Amino acid sequence: MADDDLELNELNGGAPPSAADAAADDEPNEFADMDKPRSAADLEAVYDIPVRVSAVLGKSSMQVSQLLKLGRGAVVELDRKVGEAIDIYVNDRLVARGEVVVVENRLGVTMTEIIKSERT
Repeated sequence: MADDDLELNELNGGAPPSAADAAADDEPNEFADMDKPRSAADLEAVYDIPVRVSAVLGKSSMQVSQLLKLGRGAVVELDRKVGEAIDIYVNDRLVARGEVVVVENRLGVTMTEIIKSERT
């Protein structure tokens, strides 16, 4: 059970479930199937929702005065090493790590690791 799920006895201050609670468990529950895996057809409603995908090669911190001194050809050193995995974000949430690839003269990313995060 996930940390954010509460059982009925936790809501009642830790009291054990009553006979009425046990009987209620036997009744059909319209939400009982919500945790079951869904088919692709069940997700059709969200297929057209746009999301922003970002591939972060690395990060750097600097003062505004240093930023203003940057010009054409300036090199900004990042916190990653060559060959190190990049972070892939969807709507500002880290979802995967991957590698930079070239696809028909364009840069792309390939996912090498999916990041599972806790729901908040």
